[in-house]
Amino acid sequence: MIPRLVEDLPTWFAQGCALAAIAGIALLSLNIALVRRPRAWPKSSPTEPVTVLVPLCGDEEGLYARLAALCRQTYAGPAQFVFGVGSPSDPAIAVVNQFARDFPMAHADLVVDSRSHGSNRKVSNLVNMLERAQHDTLVFVDSDILVGPGHLARIVSELRRPGTGAVTCLYYGVAGRGRWAALSAMSINVHFLPDALLGLGLRMAKPCFGATIAISRRLLDSIGGLSAFGSCLHDDYALGAAVRATGRRVVISSLVVGHVCLERSSRELLDSQLRRARTIRMINPIGYVGSLVTHPSALALLAILLGDPQGLPILAAAFVVRTVECGSIERAFALPRHNYLNLLARDVLAFGVYLTALFGGEVVWRGSRYRASRRGTLLANP
Repeated sequence: MIPRLVEDLPTWFAQGCALAAIAGIALLSLNIALVRRPRAWPKSSPTEPVTVLVPLCGDEEGLYARLAALCRQTYAGPAQFVFGVGSPSDPAIAVVNQFARDFPMAHADLVVDSRSHGSNRKVSNLVNMLERAQHDTLVFVDSDILVGPGHLARIVSELRRPGTGAVTCLYYGVAGRGRWAALSAMSINVHFLPDALLGLGLRMAKPCFGATIAISRRLLDSIGGLSAFGSCLHDDYALGAAVRATGRRVVISSLVVGHVCLERSSRELLDSQLRRARTIRMINPIGYVGSLVTHPSALALLAILLGDPQGLPILAAAFVVRTVECGSIERAFALPRHNYLNLLARDVLAFGVYLTALFGGEVVWRGSRYRASRRGTLLANP
């Protein structure tokens, strides 16, 4: 009896993969139905002073252009820009100095401070930068985020709505140079973005994205300040949860910003993908396990390798639906067309990352290795 069970195990596993792939195709179809840009609020022209804080680390590709885009805002009120680095030898300093020379009318401050407030170096940088902030309305923007001219006006006007404690932005991927950056951008646009829209559409997700976070200084201080998140891997999510705990909402802005993908090697791509996957697993472990079905192409391939003849038509269906989903995202967010021939390779890579992220807690962030506890606390690797 037992030998027969062992003999039949590959067949059962193949059938299970095929069924999971079919469920994934159905989920992708639902994604397609829900793909649309967030609803825009009525236009307004806020004039309250705002401080924009951009933590920097290194001279990233296109950094100057992104800083210039931040400066070219159609904002009606005073805007202070604070840039920060953790080392006096950081090459981003030269970029900020060039920015200051080219935009003398911009109120720009540079903070160079190596003090640590926890193992999360980005949060430590922001804590140090906050000492230079002059205004109560704060907007945090990551250095790899590309924004349009109406960014500040929209974010601040949404923050003013009654009951709102913070405003955050969804993001799409923008490919930097090279094929690895293109694969990273594709991963955001065909996996993260539609899944996030699905979670929001079904009211199952309560995100807060570090791409942009707007919050008042008073509310930030009341939840313990940024120092309270100084050792969090998922500092943006933790900040959003703390805001919601006060009874206020975290609003997903009607603006969607561009996340510029800068991976230059397969190693950098795998490191960034694993860090994101392990972050999601630590935030929602049950949901992460259940996201197995979001990999229908890889599951169909497994079914084929295990001898299930139904795997081939399921794989073809998965590829077609994934291609339609990708096209839907491109149209909804006015994105350049991806190379659809890379979709299957991306899906297989994403499945490998998914399986790897189920185990272990090591993450690589800005070239430094950390161990993350089950609660998402960052611990420096010895």
